[in-house]
Amino acid sequence: MKKQRYFRISLGWRILIGIALGLVAGGIFYQNKAAIAVMQAIGTLFINLIKMIVLPIVVSCLVVGIAKMGDIKKLGRIGGKTLLYFEMMTTIAIALGLTVGNLTKPGALIDIHSLSQGSIGQYTAAAESASNHGLGDIIMNIVPTNIFKALSEGEMIPIIFFTVLFGLGLATFGKRSESLINAFEMISEVMFKLTNWIMQLAPIGVFALIGVTIAQFGFDALKPLVYFLVICYLTMIFFVVVVAGLVARIWHINILELLKVFKEELVLSFSTASSEAALPKVMEKIQDYGVSQGIASFVIPTGYTFNLDGSAIYQSLAALFLAQAYHVHLSLMQQLTLLVVLMITSKGMAGVPGASFVVLLATITTIGVPASGVAFIAGIDRLVDMGRTAVNVMGNSLAAVIIAKSEDEFDEAKRTKYLAQLGAKK
Repeated sequence: MKKQRYFRISLGWRILIGIALGLVAGGIFYQNKAAIAVMQAIGTLFINLIKMIVLPIVVSCLVVGIAKMGDIKKLGRIGGKTLLYFEMMTTIAIALGLTVGNLTKPGALIDIHSLSQGSIGQYTAAAESASNHGLGDIIMNIVPTNIFKALSEGEMIPIIFFTVLFGLGLATFGKRSESLINAFEMISEVMFKLTNWIMQLAPIGVFALIGVTIAQFGFDALKPLVYFLVICYLTMIFFVVVVAGLVARIWHINILELLKVFKEELVLSFSTASSEAALPKVMEKIQDYGVSQGIASFVIPTGYTFNLDGSAIYQSLAALFLAQAYHVHLSLMQQLTLLVVLMITSKGMAGVPGASFVVLLATITTIGVPASGVAFIAGIDRLVDMGRTAVNVMGNSLAAVIIAKSEDEFDEAKRTKYLAQLGAKK
C-alpha cells in the first residue's frame, strides 16, 4: 500500500510568507500599541529561543574541533589567516561605501529639516560606553576574568579564547580525553536537533518582527529616505555578487552556489535582522557543505565579531549621507581618517545591541556632524539592518570555505554529495 504524500511548503517559502503577512499586519496595525506589544513579545521570544542555543553550539563545536585539531601551531596559523582575511574584507567594504557615497551623494538631495527624528535613546548609553574602546581595550577584553560571567553576558570573543585554550588542553590528554570529547560532540548534536525544532517557528517569529517594524514606523517614514535605502541595498548587492564573487573565484568557489546553499539562512537573517538567528544553521550547513569542524567552529563565531561586511558598508555610507545632509565637506584626508576610525570602532563595539547604529553614533562627531543627526535615520535603521545582517552572514560563510580551502580541509566529495541532496529535495 502506497503512503499518502502530503503537500509540504519548504521552510524558506514559509519564511517569505511570514514576511509578506508581517508587512500586511504592520500596515493594518500602524501605531496600534496593543498589536505592537503582542508582535514585539512574539518576536522577542523567537530571538530568545535562538540565543538560548547559540552559545552551547559554539562552545561544544569549538571544543571538539580544537581538541581534534590538537596542534597549537596550526591553530595559530588559521587564526592569523582568519583575522587578516577579515580585516582586508572589512576595509574593502568601508572603502566601497565611501566610494559609492561620493559618487551618488545620497545626502545632497535631502532637506535635513524635512525629516522627522526618531528616538536614539536606546543607543546613546551604549555609544558613550563604547566610544572609549580603543585597540588596547579590545585586546585586553579578549581574556575573560570570569568565564561564567562571559557566558552569562554572551561575550563571544572571550568565550572563544577560553574555549580554544580548553580544547587545546583537552587534546594533550590523548585517549584519556576521548570520553569528554565525545560528550561535547553529543551536546553539539543535541543542540543542532533543537535548532531544527526552533526553526519551524521561524515564520511566526519573522511575521512578528516585520510586523512590529512597519506598525511602529509605517510606510510613510520611508519616503524621504528611499534613495538612501536603495543606494545601501544596491551597494551591498554589488559587494556580495562582484567583490565577494571575485574573491570566491580566486579560490574556485561559486558565489551563486553558496547563495543557493544558504538561501534559507540569508532569508532568516534578513527578516529577523539578527545574525544569531542564522548562526546555528550556518554552523551545521557549512560542515555538511565540506568545511572541517575545527575551522567552521572557529571562523564562523569569530566572524560575527570581526567580519561585519554589511555593517561596514552601511556605516561608511550613512556617515557620508549625514555629512552631505548637513553640508559638511569632507576632504580626502578626513575620509581616510573616517575609514581608519570605522575599522577600529567596528571591532570595539561588536556585540553591542544595534552595533552598527552605535558605531555610527560614536564616530560621526569625528567628521563634524552632530551626534543628534543619526536621529533622522533611526526610523529606517531596522530596514537597513535587515540587509546588512544578511551580508554579514554571507561574508562569514564564504570566509569559512576560503580558510578551509587554504588549509586543505575542504571535502569536495562531501560538497558534491550535499549539493546532490539539495537537488533531490526540489
